[in-house]
Amino acid sequence: MKSNCPRFFISTLLTLTLVWMFSCSGKPGRNEARSADTSSVPAAEKTSVSIVSPNVNEGFKLGDEIKVVLSTENRKADSVIISFDSRRVAVLNGEPWEFTISPEYTGTTGRKPLKVTAYEGRKKPATATRFVIVYSDVAPRRYGYRVVHTYPHDRNAFTQGLFYFNGMLYEGTGQTGSNLREVELTTGKVIRQHNLDGSLFGEGITLYNDKIYQLTWQNKVGFVYERPTFRLINKIYYPTEGWGLTTADDRLIMSDGSNVLYYYEPEMFTVVSRLEVYDNVNMIDSLNELEYIDNEIWANIWMTDQIARIDPQSGKVKGYIDLKGLLGSSDRTETTDVLNGIAYDKAGNRIFVTGKNWPKLFEIKITE
Repeated sequence: MKSNCPRFFISTLLTLTLVWMFSCSGKPGRNEARSADTSSVPAAEKTSVSIVSPNVNEGFKLGDEIKVVLSTENRKADSVIISFDSRRVAVLNGEPWEFTISPEYTGTTGRKPLKVTAYEGRKKPATATRFVIVYSDVAPRRYGYRVVHTYPHDRNAFTQGLFYFNGMLYEGTGQTGSNLREVELTTGKVIRQHNLDGSLFGEGITLYNDKIYQLTWQNKVGFVYERPTFRLINKIYYPTEGWGLTTADDRLIMSDGSNVLYYYEPEMFTVVSRLEVYDNVNMIDSLNELEYIDNEIWANIWMTDQIARIDPQSGKVKGYIDLKGLLGSSDRTETTDVLNGIAYDKAGNRIFVTGKNWPKLFEIKITE
């Protein structure tokens, strides 16, 4: 019996300890929090919502209405909020759980999120999300070109950015030896040059308020210079890759190699809006060097001979310019790369194009 007493005492103590451990959390209020957790509510008692239509990645055209049909189990929801493209468009308070999104919300192309949130009393709301795609409402027009004049161009310039101002060309180059340069149009002579640090790969350039903005590719840093002197006056930062850059009124527009164009406020260099570029069939990816011409964004499509003409309000492609054959085979070497570089002389209504390591720059007229 003496040998059993300690065992009985230890067993009793262990039992009491386990009871205390399982009945107390050691954190005040934890049991109360658990009782409010919706995971403890039977499935039939939860608020629920699902999207019946539109279908996942269903396609629409600019200005289309989108019919939204929802389903809630056991009619539990008291209300449902519908958001489209991050904007609230409706609050439904009962059946039928349906709503038609008006054309004012489908005014830009892109892959748009549709989100619905169902509420019931004090329960945790239920959400459902899917994406639809808004395409252009027109088939893009097809354009050709006619060469008006040919100018010399530095074959060693890996052209990443280009613009025209007051009789001169300004060019940003990439690869090893990236730089910013002022170039005499008629001769191709480099008048001034500012070299970037060897660790940087130069990209697009543009002019705003007599200041030149220059991007770099993957360093997520850019530079602002005084145009007359090339004196560095500021640095800018952005979260994406830097590809093309142009100026549209009081905004800078930047590409990052995707189908997205970012509108930046120039002084603080903050994103104020974005556009996803689509034609009537496809997303248009690999947008590169940019130029703003007659209220259109012109964009080189990387690794092609095409320039997309993009509506800056909607994101739709209005047309394609095919520049195939612009640089003849006799002018090509092993280092000759793709078409890249668009500059516009607004006063003279002249369009200039060139490419990476091209020996020529062309003034062209667009033909239909």
